[in-house]
Amino acid sequence: MPHLHIKKFKTIDLPLTQDEVHFKFIADNATHADEKLIATNYEGEDFFLLVKQEEGRSLLKTDKLTRPASIYNVHKALLAYAKAADLQIIASNVVEGKKNVHLQEATALKKIDYFAKDFPREKEVRIEVGFGSGRHLLHQAAANPDVLFIGIEIHRPSIEQVLKQIVIQKLDNVLLLDYDARLFMELIPSNLVGAIYVHFPVPWDKKPHRRVISTSFIEEARRVLKVGGTLELRTDSENYYAYSYETFIAFPKITLKINKNKEIAISSKYEDRWKKMEKNIYDVIMENDEASPELKIEGDFSFEEKNHLPYEELLKLHNKTIRFEGGFIHFERVYKLEDGVMLRISMGSFDRPEHLYLLITENRLAYYPELPLRSPVNLEAHKQLIKAING
Repeated sequence: MPHLHIKKFKTIDLPLTQDEVHFKFIADNATHADEKLIATNYEGEDFFLLVKQEEGRSLLKTDKLTRPASIYNVHKALLAYAKAADLQIIASNVVEGKKNVHLQEATALKKIDYFAKDFPREKEVRIEVGFGSGRHLLHQAAANPDVLFIGIEIHRPSIEQVLKQIVIQKLDNVLLLDYDARLFMELIPSNLVGAIYVHFPVPWDKKPHRRVISTSFIEEARRVLKVGGTLELRTDSENYYAYSYETFIAFPKITLKINKNKEIAISSKYEDRWKKMEKNIYDVIMENDEASPELKIEGDFSFEEKNHLPYEELLKLHNKTIRFEGGFIHFERVYKLEDGVMLRISMGSFDRPEHLYLLITENRLAYYPELPLRSPVNLEAHKQLIKAING
């Protein structure tokens, strides 16, 4: 991750713009004096820079929750703040340079709002979860120009490499998203998707709750797939294969196809590696054979009234958890602002929560930097959150 080790961190008068990077405000961790967040905006993206004070020096990097998709933007923001505050840099892995010419032209990377507001329906949709190097995604897109492919990935270097290839290959039927695929599935219209590819997911043998394949993921896949559409798992892990098969077969009615060491048109770099090691490759393919009801979600994330507890009382919410049927809210961290407070919260379902911030000032009560995904459990969490901050 890009970072700067600096001799001593210095604050600057905000708001301020340096080299087209906008620095808006600073949030001080109310329970850990060694941490600050700097609200930053560059090229239309809001994110935080994180300051961690260490013995004899400080670390400046991006906040994991809000970091932008472009690594170049991270480098740009770090260097801009260092310049604006005249920081003495001790060590750095940040480089100055121009943005890759292909990334300058790339428009395929979208925010979750793009899909939440008006999900594309003009073409058949196929989704790849965790596209990695992008070999399979790019091959499929080139071979099926009349299909819209949505690739989901959270590894930033992989996203940028595939963005470059989309521009180089002049593909206009690929969209990319940096988001939790399990959450993304909840906003896709029913009976729309032709195929969902989950190729070589992280096995998570020690943390099985983090696996992509789960009962709830399969339920959402059955809803979003059109009749005849498929959910395709491909894995080299015998444990993942066995776990997934048991999860699939637990459904009262399901159509499955199992393959072992089947050749496909294009293989990933991981598959090439596993084949050289003579590892077995397993496929579990579920075919959807029933149409689903239309997706209906009612409610929004507005705060109709700006009423809330006094700031000192809001800070006492730190580390508190509210549980309700199907979900929870946990107040992970609390921050002091010059004109209010900020809460870092996790909310939603237990197995796929969202992590975000809530700004509370005299004139503003809003999620930051973006709204939660509009799902039934998140909407219920929002109602519980309003009760908690109102007291």
